[in-house]
Order: sequence, then structure tokens, then C-alpha cells
Amino acid sequence: MPPQNDTTAPADTDTKIVRAGDLEVGVIESGSGVPLVLVHGGESDRTQFTALRSHFGPGIRAISYDQRDSGVTVNPPHPYTMSDLGDDIVALLDALDLPKAHVLGTSFGGAVAQHAALRHPERIESLILVATVPSWAVQSGVAEELLSLTHEERQRKALDLFFTPRGQAAQGDRVKVLVKRTPEQNARREQVIRQHEVRDRLPEITVPTLIVHGSDDQVAPFAAAQVMQKEIPNARMQVIEGGRHAIATEFPDTVARWVREFLGVDAA
Repeated sequence: MPPQNDTTAPADTDTKIVRAGDLEVGVIESGSGVPLVLVHGGESDRTQFTALRSHFGPGIRAISYDQRDSGVTVNPPHPYTMSDLGDDIVALLDALDLPKAHVLGTSFGGAVAQHAALRHPERIESLILVATVPSWAVQSGVAEELLSLTHEERQRKALDLFFTPRGQAAQGDRVKVLVKRTPEQNARREQVIRQHEVRDRLPEITVPTLIVHGSDDQVAPFAAAQVMQKEIPNARMQVIEGGRHAIATEFPDTVARWVREFLGVDAA
């Protein structure tokens, strides 16, 4: 399947600051309709979803936000847990006066989304888990290697890990959206992802769940997606054959179409 990039997608510049619990959170909203919270990956921020949101079409209110130690969000400078990150989604819903929302998380963001669904099933309408895993322990050695690299080294290695050869040619320098954090921020982020372990709790995820994965993902192994499909009750899976880790960026049209179908949003 060839990459389907929207090279004309506008930049995400319409950021607002929302007070959510004890955080000042950077948020971007677009569209109107059913609320869909977009949870970015470990090396990204709220702007990760520029291409994807441009393909959603009418009927979806897309809400992306900066997690702790990301983008423009301001959080206390002390360690936190995966549970805290899951709770932050609910605090954001409260701040936006939303009783419930659908949640789409990519990579690290997919891990956060799983914790939110386990801790607050009454607030999560459904889950869309993109290129993610149920446990840090099942991440590939490549993921561990990435954490050991400098920001510049990660930038160079990410291009081949995240995109197919055709996607690499289309992305070019845009892979540099991988955000740079301070050493203290990186340390907090890296220690928290190592806490991610919900394999034994997957059957407790009762909300409707869509799993989207690339068959050639070298960071989040495809076998982990198969485990989630098997263990999460009534989960369904869509596979991008040959897709690598950044499928939501490289194949936004396909992923957005699957999201619309899953959410039951009629095509325009």
C-alpha cells in the first residue's frame, strides 16, 4: 500500500492553553462532532496529528494535547506514573466540559490510552490503539536502543524505523518533528514508559477497541498487536501491510477512513 501523505496540510498553530488539574496544557482542536482525543507518541507533541486530522472530514471534533514534559504543557518538575498520564486525559475532558470522549493513542500515547481506559472506563467512549503495545517488556530491542541515543541520533535513526522507503522520500526533513526535551524531561518520560504493563489486565478493557498496526513495525512488534486483539474483548484490528511505526503520519487517509468507520461517522 503506497503512502498517502497530504503535503498541503496546514500547520497546527491554533494552540490554546487549558487548565487541567494541576497542569497548564497545550491543546489544538479542529472540526466539530463526536469528540476524539489524540494522544501523541513518546517523541512527539500535540502537532503530531497535522496530517491525520486533515483527513478526518466532518463529524469529528479532533482534540490533540501536549502530555507532561511535552510541547507547551507546564507540569510540576517531579516524577509521575502511567496512571497519572491516564488521569490527565480525564482532567482534560473535565476542563473541556466533556463527560466522555473517544481516545486515539499512537505508540507511547497508545499506552497512555490503555491506562485511561482501565482507570476510567466510564469516561472513555472507545479506544483506537495505533502502533502500540500492552507492555514495555514486549517492545523490541530497537525501542530500548532509541532511548539510549542522543536527540540528533534518534532523528537519523527514526527515518528508517518510522517510514517505508516511499514514505521516507515523501517525508524528507519533516521527520524532524521529533521534539527535543531537556535531560530532566527525558529522564521522567523514560522512567514512566518502563512502568507500562497491562498484559494481564487487557480483558478488563471493555470499551469498543480498534487496533491499527503496521505489519513491518520494528519498534512496536506486530505480535504485540495480535496479543491485544486476542485479549481485549471484541477488539478488531486493521493492518497496513508493510507499514512501519509512523503509520498515522505516512498513511493518514487510510487510518482516518478506518477511524471514521469505527466511530460510525457517515462520510460527507
